[in-house]
Amino acid sequence: MATHKSAIKRARQNEKRNARNRGLRSALRTTIKAFRSMLKAKDMDKAKAQLPLVHKALDKAVTKGVIHKNTAGRNKSRLTAALNKTGAA
Repeated sequence: MATHKSAIKRARQNEKRNARNRGLRSALRTTIKAFRSMLKAKDMDKAKAQLPLVHKALDKAVTKGVIHKNTAGRNKSRLTAALNKTGAA
């Protein structure tokens, strides 16, 4: 356990940031999961409407430092490709 004043503060900050990042990552995964379930259910109108929201959530996660920008780009590309593959484009 931290004993110096600065180390105690740093531990406190890390706990807060960890909780914030966990929440953002969880929300991102939920958004992606909802989109994939729409694709699986062949609900193309909803999936088309959901795709920009998924892209927005991925971009937001990048700006917050939760995921790397290349990871976000890869996910956006794959999800868009999955939508196009179903013939909804």
